[in-house]
Order: sequence, then C-alpha cells, then structure tokens
Amino acid sequence: DALVRILREPKNALVKQYQKLFDIDGVELEFTEDAIEAIADRALARNTGARGLRSILEELLLDVMFDVPSDEDVAVVTVTAEAVRGEGAPQMLTRAEIEAHRGMSA
Repeated sequence: DALVRILREPKNALVKQYQKLFDIDGVELEFTEDAIEAIADRALARNTGARGLRSILEELLLDVMFDVPSDEDVAVVTVTAEAVRGEGAPQMLTRAEIEAHRGMSA
C-alpha cells in the first residue's frame, strides 16, 4: 500500500513524472490500477522497496519511450499488469484507433 501511494500521491510522484515526459510528445500515459499494484509487488519481490520503483518503470517504459517520439500517430499508451509481469508490452493506441472507437460508440 505504501509503495502504491509513493507511485501516485507525492507532487513529484514517479507516475506523474513519466506522464509529463510522455505529454511532451503529445501522448497520454495511463496505468491501470492492476499495473500500479503489480509494480509495487515487483519492487517488494526484489526487496528494493521504494528505491526500486524507478528502475522498474524505466525497464517497463524504455522501448515505448524510444518508439513514441518517432511515431506521431500514437495518442495513448496504457500500462497493464500483464506488461509489468512481462507478459506483453504496454498497449499503444493511435489517434485513428481512438477515432474509430468513438465512431462505433456514437
């Protein structure tokens, strides 16, 4: 619970820092609730506590942070618990996919 709060609550929380980095490229970065908990669980499993949170996020987002600036069509990146556990990559939605989804729900 404390690690989850550390990820989200402080003014300079890690999640907010990464969201700001993605925002610079016009991309919204989202974390599912399960992803936040999985990140905290991973830090506990590594016995790194709060110090390990940044390295977990860096490992998780490194490839995406490299890809996003070169792909202007990416609008949203969603980090899921599966991605945190290494069972897939963070999900990237393009502006076209978002528009198509909006059109289907209208």
